[in-house]
Amino acid sequence: MDKQRKKVQRSWMLYDFGNSAFATTIMAAVLPVYYYDVAATGANQEAAASMWGYSQSIAVLVVAVLAPVLGAISDFSAAKKKFLQFFAFMGIIASILLFFVGEGDYLLASVLFIVGSIGFSGANIFYDGFLPEIAEEKEIDRVSSGGFAYGYIGGGLLLAINIGMILQPLWFGIPDTITASRISFVSVGLWWLLFSIPLLKNIKEEKKVRVQKGGKSYLSIGFSRVGTTFRELRHYKQLIIFLLAFWLYNDGISTIVRMAAIYGRDIGIDGNSLIIALLITQFVGIPFTFFFGWIAGKITAKKALSVTLFTYMGIVTLGYFMTTAAHFYMLAVCTGMVQGGAQSLSRSIYGRMVPAHKHAEFFGFYGISSKFAAVFGPFLFAFVGQITGSSRLGIISLLFFFVAGLIILRFVDVEQGMRDAEKQSKPAGMVGVKPDRK
Repeated sequence: MDKQRKKVQRSWMLYDFGNSAFATTIMAAVLPVYYYDVAATGANQEAAASMWGYSQSIAVLVVAVLAPVLGAISDFSAAKKKFLQFFAFMGIIASILLFFVGEGDYLLASVLFIVGSIGFSGANIFYDGFLPEIAEEKEIDRVSSGGFAYGYIGGGLLLAINIGMILQPLWFGIPDTITASRISFVSVGLWWLLFSIPLLKNIKEEKKVRVQKGGKSYLSIGFSRVGTTFRELRHYKQLIIFLLAFWLYNDGISTIVRMAAIYGRDIGIDGNSLIIALLITQFVGIPFTFFFGWIAGKITAKKALSVTLFTYMGIVTLGYFMTTAAHFYMLAVCTGMVQGGAQSLSRSIYGRMVPAHKHAEFFGFYGISSKFAAVFGPFLFAFVGQITGSSRLGIISLLFFFVAGLIILRFVDVEQGMRDAEKQSKPAGMVGVKPDRK
């Protein structure tokens, strides 16, 4: 392999190593606990959990609305690197500014979290857009998986460091746990910035003529693409059924990831135990993602996916009765066992039923539509918790997403979906002709 291309690919992976700290420390672990214990001081317990849930829903909704537009910009502009830098810096600055969130500053915390989430997701759209430019077709799977692995390691490593600071602040010369938590937010921004430097330095924008938009705005182009793909789905019945199932159960999974820490804090589990449990989930997920890839080859991907969803039903049910940190550790292990598997199997099943000549278009729709669907889980959790005064009822309400998703998944015929995709991939007049296997 060309040394320069290898260097560029490593730089690309290192960005994932850096920005994944936002997902682990800010989205999942430290900020939810800090929000509950510090930022929401003065609010009652159920209100704090609900406010975090609403903040999550708003963040996901804004990202979902922006995604088609940013995707169009990525395809039609010759300035992906500039846009990536803009959104990355937005997330980096928002992360660092979380240091200034004190007692009762829940509105500031929510706004900075939303801004940071927009920066994180917006930059990822342009980051993903570089993949076909830095890797040849035969290398794409390896480079993409490498970025995923770098992200797991980088996000988990900084979270482990931050947990050390929070558990033993005096070892680091920090006066208390609250100050350690605030410093951890700054560390996310600095970590993200540090590991962005190789990408921004070494990746060169392809020299190409700016694609003409035909006088249309990026907004109209982005959403017209989504509409076109949606209309084309009528040719893929099995894909439609699978998407309905995916939107439901994936919303449940996303909500568990986003709400686990603040739910645990709301039912009385101490913040340090919650953060350690989420670190456990991070590292348990690595081997079990590969395990479910292996088991899918033995029992089919659909059956393996069903196993993960039944496990999630058990996690939600046991979560309702959870009372101790030991219970949360057990559920953290269970979640780590199935989280990566559910996501990777969903992507592989979907990919099997997508026409070969429209992978980019259909996977773009897959990502955007799942973001819109993911608005409802945190909202339902927050709404049920608010009207009932019990976040336990909020967590048990997530059973709906897994039960409904499993029921619909049973009606998916993956083999028929593959035949439909193959049929649509063939040129007119070639239906029934066996493809050349050479």
